[in-house]
Amino acid sequence: MSVSTNDLKNGMTLDLDGELWTVLGFLHHKPGKGQAVVRTKLRNVRTGAVLERTFRADEKVGLAILEKKEQQFLYREGDALVFMDLETYEQVHVPAEVAGSAVHYLTEGATAIVAYHQGVPIAVELPAAVTLTVTDTEPGVRGDRVSGAMKPATLETGLVVQVPLFVEPGDRVKVDTRTGEYLERVK
Repeated sequence: MSVSTNDLKNGMTLDLDGELWTVLGFLHHKPGKGQAVVRTKLRNVRTGAVLERTFRADEKVGLAILEKKEQQFLYREGDALVFMDLETYEQVHVPAEVAGSAVHYLTEGATAIVAYHQGVPIAVELPAAVTLTVTDTEPGVRGDRVSGAMKPATLETGLVVQVPLFVEPGDRVKVDTRTGEYLERVK
């Protein structure tokens, strides 16, 4: 299936030379002389590499049809993450490299969107923020409440984030899954 470069939208997945690329941004450009072009910023679905590529306006490019399913993370098995389809209860093994940074935010029972291309899992999409439990951090010293001061904290998934001094082991904190930054303590 193909799509015109005039109809590109952010988030579309293109099949270019057998590789899948997600459109991060695009700009239609009409120089004074010559043909109109579409400048795009693309991210390789498999490697995460970002590329800028220019196409002729109205050029046909391959459109990859992705199937996205909400699935529940069950457990990690070797180099794979095991998800369960919430409709069919079928278990799916997703290679950890396909999940990418999502492995740092997934806890048993968490839901994520798994994107498939021709039946093969190609990406794991998370909500913008997740809540995780702090398993280890230095105790905050009473009276040491310098505004904005941070300390490292290890979360239940093994991820280490910078948190304010008042956060203690056992606290639940909300973390941004795009940047890995602490957002707030959850009561």
